[in-house]
This record gives sequence, structure tokens and C-alpha cells, in this order.
Amino acid sequence: MATANKNLSHYDKNTIPNAKDFRFGIVVSEWNDTITEGLYEGAYQTLTDHDVAPSNIIRFDVPGSFELIYGSKKMQQQQVDAVIAIGSVIQGETKHFDFVCEAVSQGIKDLNIQVDIPVIFCVLTDNTLQQAIDRSGGKHGNKGTEAAIAAIKMAALRKNCNS
Repeated sequence: MATANKNLSHYDKNTIPNAKDFRFGIVVSEWNDTITEGLYEGAYQTLTDHDVAPSNIIRFDVPGSFELIYGSKKMQQQQVDAVIAIGSVIQGETKHFDFVCEAVSQGIKDLNIQVDIPVIFCVLTDNTLQQAIDRSGGKHGNKGTEAAIAAIKMAALRKNCNS
């Protein structure tokens, strides 16, 4: 959980499994693209910093966060070791925010139960645009970095459990 003093991009690189032989899928929502592109850059940079070849990172774009579920399901079929679902939902004046956030979190949870390829939830659900900026490369670091680390760890867990 992010707090006012926590930078999401700080972690101990020595505690991260070797990711050289893994393939990752990243599904990116086009809605709030200034935020989602920042999250993507954080995830992509982190994966390549951990020796994942650019050719082993596949990207799908989807219109909005609601579509991340279907995009992630299709990405699971691409022989990847883990999927990162990147989106940004910012509170508005209607209940739309609640419905989208609930559906996306439940849909990604369902994919994790149904398929043996982990899907990492990298969907910002912020009250304001500034909060989203702060968590997508701003003062709190980049949630995309955190999601990439989670993806590497889950890919390693999957490999170790399936060996």
C-alpha cells in the first residue's frame, strides 16, 4: 500500500529472481493514457533492467480499464509467464468509478483463479488526477515498477511450482 512517504520504485534488486528467460505480457488501457503510459514505461524499464529481452515483452492496448480483463485473458494465450494489466480510473461525479473498479478487480481476480498464468493488477484507482500522476512516475515513484517486480516474482513462483 502506498503511503505519503513511500516511493513505489524503491526495492532491493538482490531479492528479485532471475527474469532472463521469462516472457511477459503487458496490457495497457488507452484511457487516461498520460498515466497509463507512465505506468507502462515503469514496468517495461524494470523488466529490461532485470534482463528480460525486449522481444520477450508483448504489449496489447485496450480502450479502457474495463477491457483489461478481456485483453489479459487473450494475453494469457500468448505463451507468457505473467501478465501485467495497466489502467487508471479516476473518481468522477458518478458511480461509474465504483462499477469499473469493482468489475476490473473482480475480473482480474477471476483470471488468476481460472488460468495458471498470473495477472498482476496495476490499475490505479485514484480520487484525483494528481494522485495518479504521483503514482505513475511522480513523487511516489511508479506503480508500474512495483507491478513488474510482482510479475517477475509470480513468474518465478509459477515456474518453481510447475517444475
